[in-house]
Amino acid sequence: MTETTTAGASAEAARGPTAGPGTTTITMTVNATTRHLELEPRTTLAEALRDALDLTGTKLACDRGACAACTVWLNGRPVCSCMMLAIDADGQAVTTIEGLAQGEALHPVQEAFIEHDALQCGFCTPGMVMSSAALLERNPQPDAEAVRDALAGHYCRCGTYPHVVAAVLAAAERK
Repeated sequence: MTETTTAGASAEAARGPTAGPGTTTITMTVNATTRHLELEPRTTLAEALRDALDLTGTKLACDRGACAACTVWLNGRPVCSCMMLAIDADGQAVTTIEGLAQGEALHPVQEAFIEHDALQCGFCTPGMVMSSAALLERNPQPDAEAVRDALAGHYCRCGTYPHVVAAVLAAAERK
């Protein structure tokens, strides 16, 4: 075996087992419920949530992580679900916009978005709410600059940014 072949074999072993061709089974805890999914390895987390689990609050817009409409929490941290393969979420906890509320009680950020008219078409709203709620988990009393930093990368064609910042600051006061 040549040195190049040995190095290639070592790199392959470090990556772990190969999934596919065909489907593979993954298990995720989605919105506090354990879910077993049979998916093709190329399926993104956003596609798995929307198509396999019918959780359509997670929006697909750019499909390349440029707009952040698809933001969900992975183990409590915001991620663009269009940029992550579902198999990489195997064994992990995912929270979507549908899981943010507690039953009929909206999360304070969701309430504040409504009260401060922080949404228009609503397409970017789930991602912005998820990132804003994650900010309040990390920093319960952010200033406007911290809110803008947390929302960097979120793209809103309607331009509701000032209302979003006001809503997040109001939600922080409420908590």
